[in-house]
Amino acid sequence: MCFSPLASFATAGATGVIGLLALGRARAPRDLPLAAVPVLFGVQQAIEGGLWLRLPGEAHGASAALLTLLFLLFAQVFWPVYAPLAAALGEPRGSRRRLLLMFVVYGAGLAGYDLWRLLGGPREAEIVGNCIVYRTGEANPLSAGLIYLMATVAPLMLSSRRTVVALGAIIGLGCVVAYLFYWQAFLSVWCFFAAAGSAVILAHFEFAGRRLSHPAAA
Repeated sequence: MCFSPLASFATAGATGVIGLLALGRARAPRDLPLAAVPVLFGVQQAIEGGLWLRLPGEAHGASAALLTLLFLLFAQVFWPVYAPLAAALGEPRGSRRRLLLMFVVYGAGLAGYDLWRLLGGPREAEIVGNCIVYRTGEANPLSAGLIYLMATVAPLMLSSRRTVVALGAIIGLGCVVAYLFYWQAFLSVWCFFAAAGSAVILAHFEFAGRRLSHPAAA
């Protein structure tokens, strides 16, 4: 994320704990992918924290290059498939689930293209001011961003579960803020908002657990 390695590691620790709590409250196997989202964001933020530590001394070294690749694989290859899949697997309505599975196919196509581009093209990270800027040689960043949001945010917004929709809204708002104020470091800042917003996933499983424990009140 932006600002400092401490901020990245603190976010990684907080989201990791949130994710472990959510996993402990998930009551069905189909809910595990959604519950694991904060843990996975925590891993991604820890990767970026390591990159913060490596860039000042060896921006072009092997460890910095590996961490840059791992972060970009998380952001541009993993999430376009995992986000719609987690939303689809936990979706209680059959018709809505089929719609979300279409986004999984869309996300898989986007992930395949991004994987090909990342492995064959330029990729580098640089500290600019108080941000990490990732450069991958994308020809039209705005168009690429909109296509990316269709895979990662739209499925969350189409869920029938209010907390999942809230997560999508937080991430969408983060996209707007990141683009308006941190456009050079959009990828890094957006991923931070996504990680911070994943706290609503714990709320989702907490409320679900209470409804099961007190069916009359629900």
